[in-house]
Amino acid sequence: MDLGIRNRVAIVAAASQGLGKAAALGLAKEGARLAICSRNKETLAAAAHEIRDTGAEVLEQAVDVTDAVQVRSFVAATIARFGQVDICVTNAGGPPSKTFEQTTTDDWQAAVQLNFMSTLFFAQEVLPRMKEQRWGRLITVTSVSVKQPLDGLILSNSVRAAVSGLVKSLANEYGPHNVLVNNVCPGFTATARLTNIAKKNAEAEGIPQSQVEERWTNQIPLRRLGQPAEFADLVVFLASERASYITGASIAVDGGFVKGLY
Repeated sequence: MDLGIRNRVAIVAAASQGLGKAAALGLAKEGARLAICSRNKETLAAAAHEIRDTGAEVLEQAVDVTDAVQVRSFVAATIARFGQVDICVTNAGGPPSKTFEQTTTDDWQAAVQLNFMSTLFFAQEVLPRMKEQRWGRLITVTSVSVKQPLDGLILSNSVRAAVSGLVKSLANEYGPHNVLVNNVCPGFTATARLTNIAKKNAEAEGIPQSQVEERWTNQIPLRRLGQPAEFADLVVFLASERASYITGASIAVDGGFVKGLY
């Protein structure tokens, strides 16, 4: 199937590892030109090298996505390099695992900045350009927590839900201009972040880390963790011409974990 994204220009945030890197690789393999960012220059350079091995043209830039000025500079650099931006995948590391009573006001403010404002900053920069060219894909990365809150992740449960509301609103506003806005909600996926959460939960409960992971997989009908490439496949599809009638959706990639109907 020709996905129709060859030579499209795609921005992928937080692309030095994990889900962001998987999404960038997936888009590169379909012929997109990539602009990737991350705070860590070393891991970003390594990711850029791996993506270039697919034959893709890559722009890399160290960016703190919680800083509107840095996001604006990155998008401007992308347009200066490639002449346009067609696809934007917003992504950022998740906030810390805490209960409500463990969180402080500073924790809440940091989570809003990391997961909501970073998405907003990218949307502000790319959507007017997509509207003008009458083609665009804005894809946000959140979590299944927007559909089914997860224990111990009060910050993620709350702030990422706000991103879902933003996505639906933007889809309504930009749909008439052929700009599609969707949200991808990964479930338990084998990344370094998930390993860290399992380790922290195991230490807090005084149990082996494997027991925490087994508890997760027992709740998943497929009885296994997802792989980053499986998540990336949906991102690539939503970025493509083949997804031309899908907008305003929050789609879980979770092996059936979410128990609700929608």
